[in-house]
Amino acid sequence: MRSIGYLPLAILLSVASAASAQMPSGPPSVGVIRAEQTSITETSEFVGRVQAIERVSLTARVTAFLDQRLFQEGTEVTRGDLLYRLERGPFEAAVQQQEATVADSSSRLANANIQLARAQSLLNGPAGQRSNVDDALANQRSLAAQVQSAQALLHIAQINLDYTEIRAPVAGKISRTSITAGNVVSPSSGPLASIISQDPMYVVFPVASRTLTELQKRYADKGGTAALVVVKLRLPDGSIYDRDGKIDYIDPSVSASTDTILLRARIANPPRAQAEAGQPVERRLLDGAFVNVLVEGVQPVLALGIPRKAVLSDQQGEYVYVVGSDNKVEQRRIKLGQSTAGTAVVSSGLKDGEMVISEGVQRVRPGIEVSPGPATPPLPAQSVSKS
Repeated sequence: MRSIGYLPLAILLSVASAASAQMPSGPPSVGVIRAEQTSITETSEFVGRVQAIERVSLTARVTAFLDQRLFQEGTEVTRGDLLYRLERGPFEAAVQQQEATVADSSSRLANANIQLARAQSLLNGPAGQRSNVDDALANQRSLAAQVQSAQALLHIAQINLDYTEIRAPVAGKISRTSITAGNVVSPSSGPLASIISQDPMYVVFPVASRTLTELQKRYADKGGTAALVVVKLRLPDGSIYDRDGKIDYIDPSVSASTDTILLRARIANPPRAQAEAGQPVERRLLDGAFVNVLVEGVQPVLALGIPRKAVLSDQQGEYVYVVGSDNKVEQRRIKLGQSTAGTAVVSSGLKDGEMVISEGVQRVRPGIEVSPGPATPPLPAQSVSKS
């Protein structure tokens, strides 16, 4: 019975000895970094949509049979390209008919001019009568009006003939055709196809009115928001678009339902590669696509930056642990100005040069003594975005 009771006691003594050996002999080690002014690029991020600058629906202006479609669907066309050709015969005949009417009216007007001149020459002679002059003048003026009317009808006939050729009013990518050759088209037939411009593109994005006010205040003394910010895009696949844009329009009113203001940027959209003639051209920006809009300041600014992992939060807000000259920990309430996943910019609550714990924060509490050492890796200079 004595041996059975002895074994548990030995085990307990062994466990206690092992636990005592594993206990730390001094203050916990932490990694600290100095809070200091860092050169950063201020960035605000919004959700936007790509929008074509020009969008045109092609519609027949006259009623006629559709003879030919002269483009490849899905390719890019240039301004003035012939896209559709309608039946021309009836319109050519109408032009010829009006040309004949103009010629007939012109010949009768020429004769009326002669008659008027003759009546005016005889007016001062013994055979001259004022009534003959008046009749000749009225006839001349009536025929002159008929010539003008005939010329106007000829102009209309020529316009209708020109409408049998449907050309591209803008450059861009053309959609599929909705009506094939052999069908009758008219102004009431609806769009035959659409052309969407490709380069450059617009990017429209809503901004909270308060945020826009902050942006304008930030750059007011530097030339204005439109002059001192560039627009970058994060595409749906997460990559950053390789072209920068500029803000060219700010909506004059605030949306009553969302309290946002619409901004628009203009950005280039060149082809990804040289395409063969008649083949589709690939570009990275597509009309209607959602993108993340990064509004960046052109010139870097100095701000107090610390690692984002050093910032903790509770119900009262954000705070950090600071190590004083006596190596004791102090909890410091802070206010964040801007931040990303890796960097936090402190607008208040922290002074330049103070040592902030960024590694081992789970092992400390206010008032205890720690053994500080340099944190790894050091804080890199980087862009930060509005939180």
